[in-house]
Amino acid sequence: MLEKLVQLDRQTFLFLNGLGTETWDGFWMFMTDTISAVPLYAVLLFLTYRFFGLKRTLLILVAVALLITCTDQLSNFFKYGVQRLRPCHDPDISGVMRLVKSYCGGKYAYFSAHAANSFAVASFFAFLFQGKIRFLRFFLIIWASLVAYSRIYIGVHFPLDVLTGMFVGVFFGWVFSKLAIFAFYKFGV
Repeated sequence: MLEKLVQLDRQTFLFLNGLGTETWDGFWMFMTDTISAVPLYAVLLFLTYRFFGLKRTLLILVAVALLITCTDQLSNFFKYGVQRLRPCHDPDISGVMRLVKSYCGGKYAYFSAHAANSFAVASFFAFLFQGKIRFLRFFLIIWASLVAYSRIYIGVHFPLDVLTGMFVGVFFGWVFSKLAIFAFYKFGV
């Protein structure tokens, strides 16, 4: 059963990765680069300050830093625990896939830290701003999905790596948003 799942994951990867063209490579390289999120983070910081004030904004910044540390380190734990090869290091498919980046990354990659971190931040703020800004939740999910898909497009993660990262990110984003809201009331912030 597990071998069939892995084989399906490889086939799905090759299909999705094979859809890429040089015309779109620059866009997906931009989406996968962490620096591309800086304008979004600046807008989220502004909105957080506007809706929650200075004290709560500082608490939220601490929560986001802890959230990203948590998802990132959990990804590293699984990466070395599971030891699943990146597509570009997998001898069964490395010769037939598109590798957009000049550097493939480390040997192992389960699960995608990019997907986990982007979905953690997106879900954290989606839950935090629930009922305050209508379009924000939709925009954050689209942004996180683009970041997650970019990892398949450029050739460094399998779809199951990305899906696992997405679920981990949403879960921890929800947990940390609830902890932040609890801290607002518990500590009178």
